[in-house]
Amino acid sequence: MPNSRKLLRPWIYHLSVGILAFLMIYPILWLAISSLKPNDEIFTQAYSLIPSRLEFSNYLTGWKGFAGTTFATFFKNSFIIVIFSTIGAVVSSALVAYAFGRIPFKGKGFWFACVMMTMMLPHDVTIISQYVMFAKLGWLSSFKPLIVPSFFAKPFFIFLIMQFIRTIPMELDEAAKMDGCNKYTIFFRVVLPLIVPALVTSTIFSFYWSWDDFINPLLYLNKPTLYPVSLALKLFLDGDSLNNWGGMFAMATLSLAPIVAVFLIFQKYIVEGISTSGLK
Repeated sequence: MPNSRKLLRPWIYHLSVGILAFLMIYPILWLAISSLKPNDEIFTQAYSLIPSRLEFSNYLTGWKGFAGTTFATFFKNSFIIVIFSTIGAVVSSALVAYAFGRIPFKGKGFWFACVMMTMMLPHDVTIISQYVMFAKLGWLSSFKPLIVPSFFAKPFFIFLIMQFIRTIPMELDEAAKMDGCNKYTIFFRVVLPLIVPALVTSTIFSFYWSWDDFINPLLYLNKPTLYPVSLALKLFLDGDSLNNWGGMFAMATLSLAPIVAVFLIFQKYIVEGISTSGLK
């Protein structure tokens, strides 16, 4: 009897994990399969994962977009915003993290506490002030409000990269100083190559957050030709496109492709970057 219980435990464990995994992935499966369903079956047979026929035309009609603007334009806009904002966020955060982690200066603890406190500040609190500032700068209806703030570092990335830098022995910096390296040379030649996992982790998170961002493009972009994918999907629910659920689900499924691809390619860096940052 004890042996039979030992044999059953792995089966029960894997069955439970499999059921939980299916429940978690079910919304994504439903979205992908609904994108291939006829329009009249999407909600009449909502719980069925087996369509009566495959409607690949949903992807063609969805890709056509609106008023002559195809989803190729929306995807291009998303990539422009994501690429530049990610570069700005990671590079600036790495420089600030290096300063906090390696360079002594007056009031260092106070300024680091201020940076960390901004992590607890809700985004909704700063929306109005930021909108007024960008309006006075004349940046509305452009990508600048979505890209430029990223070049002033992100508190979460600063903390993540700084914790990673603290795991690097100070003896490497001292040896570099003996060879005549200054602070900038130490950062680019010694520290930077060793913090690649943390940089990749920050890049992945920045990519996710920028790609999924909806509220900021909604505030600052008022031309459909400037919309990213996250905002363009809203157009399916406007006007004559009200019943085009198949096209909307098809484009929503395509919008997940870059995120899934990035995760599958760089997932090991996420674990390595986070786990190593916590060793200190």
